[in-house]
Amino acid sequence: MKTSDFYYNLPEELIAQDPLQDRSGSRMLVLDKKTGKIEHRMFREISTYLNPGDCLVINDTRVIPARLIGTKTETGAKVEVLLLKRRQNDIWETLVKPGRKMKVGARVEFGEGLLTGEVVDVVEEGNRLVRFHYEGIFEEVLERLGQMPLPPYITHQLRDRERYNTVYATHNGSAAAPTAGLHFTEELLDRIQEKGVKIARVTLHVGLGTFRPVKVDDVKEHHMHSEYYQISEEAAETINAAKEAGNRVICVGTTSCRTIESAADESGRLSASSGWTDIFIYPGYKFKILDRLITNFHLPESTLIMLVSALAGREHVLVAYEEAVREKYRFFSFGDAMLVI
Repeated sequence: MKTSDFYYNLPEELIAQDPLQDRSGSRMLVLDKKTGKIEHRMFREISTYLNPGDCLVINDTRVIPARLIGTKTETGAKVEVLLLKRRQNDIWETLVKPGRKMKVGARVEFGEGLLTGEVVDVVEEGNRLVRFHYEGIFEEVLERLGQMPLPPYITHQLRDRERYNTVYATHNGSAAAPTAGLHFTEELLDRIQEKGVKIARVTLHVGLGTFRPVKVDDVKEHHMHSEYYQISEEAAETINAAKEAGNRVICVGTTSCRTIESAADESGRLSASSGWTDIFIYPGYKFKILDRLITNFHLPESTLIMLVSALAGREHVLVAYEEAVREKYRFFSFGDAMLVI
């Protein structure tokens, strides 16, 4: 299986640069994974495809303003530091630009010294471990100095940074949004629950591995970066109860999918758990829990389009993407939605 098998041609003008004013106002392409049949709907109609007793799994991670712009203490040169994951206390694994000049011992300051950092190690793929120094609470300093870490295909900062978080975002820790969840409003979630659909909250802190290109020709040789997840007792019980009753589990986004598929045992049962996952789902994978998937449109040759292809079949997915291009759907993080049924 080749990475090039998941390529499609996308005109640049279809990459959404801004979120819609109404979160639920996106279009929604509905793909039947068995037949390949395609429907065109609006996202606010999502409850039409949900039944009483179904379980909707959402990822309640919260994106932090993880992009810091500072200066190298020794030279005054501009440095960009992107927080990827907290290793321990005030030591973070980061992506630093320009990296080659930030050797172990290099120092950088932000906000005229309100926050300072020192490179203490160089790890996998050149990422830097940075120890930060500050007064007060780190999260409050970050809120003041940091910017939202938007994907590279979005060319400007948001006026309202909360639009890069879901309405149910709770637990700080992501370097990227679980973007399928951006389509939900509180009113839409209330309507779904009133229909008798159960909602299970899980947490997976999304890392930059989401955006890293697959650089190998053979899909099976790609290595996923690990991300931290957490599943509560309540969430596990809600999901298990839906499966045991013969109802469906619908994941909001690839991150929710990866979380529950990582934590399930071979019989498809979940227990409360937490840890790190580097699960890589591509065609041939047998889903243990997931029945349906709400997702966005993903980059060509990405691990995300491979995951969707594992569920719906590569041929069906590529035909659906070609249809979405013809119909001028909006693509990627702030784009339109896709429901695989």
